[in-house]
Amino acid sequence: MEVSAKLSNIPMSAQKGRLVADQIRGLDVDKALNLLKFSTKKAAKIMCKLLESAIANAEHNEGADIDELRVSTVFVDESRTQKRFRARAKGRANRILKRSCHITIKVREG
Repeated sequence: MEVSAKLSNIPMSAQKGRLVADQIRGLDVDKALNLLKFSTKKAAKIMCKLLESAIANAEHNEGADIDELRVSTVFVDESRTQKRFRARAKGRANRILKRSCHITIKVREG
């Protein structure tokens, strides 16, 4: 039994999210939460809340035991990119790409 939680259109690049996702993939849930709570990355706070949501889904919907849950898969996909322009010297413009991403966390018992 695999239970998931998703979060869409987070205003953060997928590359920054993958740095944190690689750290918690395959860990026990309590170790992953501990690692995320003490991390200084922006993505860690977001993934901590999402992991807690996945744990709650597993407990409430499937009746899973929290002590036996593991993070089975974590993936961060690119979302839409907002394109903006910034004025530069001599009438020129620079493009600014505001990236966003989708995060999916799946937990499994055992």
